Amino acid sequence: MIKPLYNNVLLKKEKASNQTASGIIISSKEEDEEFAVVVAISSCEEVKVNDKVYKMPLKVGDKVMYKKYSGTDVKQDGEEYILIKAEDILGILN
Repeated sequence: MIKPLYNNVLLKKEKASNQTASGIIISSKEEDEEFAVVVAISSCEEVKVNDKVYKMPLKVGDKVMYKKYSGTDVKQDGEEYILIKAEDILGILN
């Protein structure tokens, strides 16, 4: 497994579902949003964003939305991952 360094996070990409739990199919531009699951984070406890320092808000297993064209695609053992800066993650989905 890849161990991210500094402020980097390893994500496993997921496709956004276009169907609700009740079976309704949604068609919109939101299908282009990028979603992934955090599979590894660096050992850094802080993240610098816009010259401000924050506590690392992520943990393994979090489902996140990230900037569309950020990160580096990585393939290991037949699985596809994205190595991305923590500050390029837009939010954690509940």
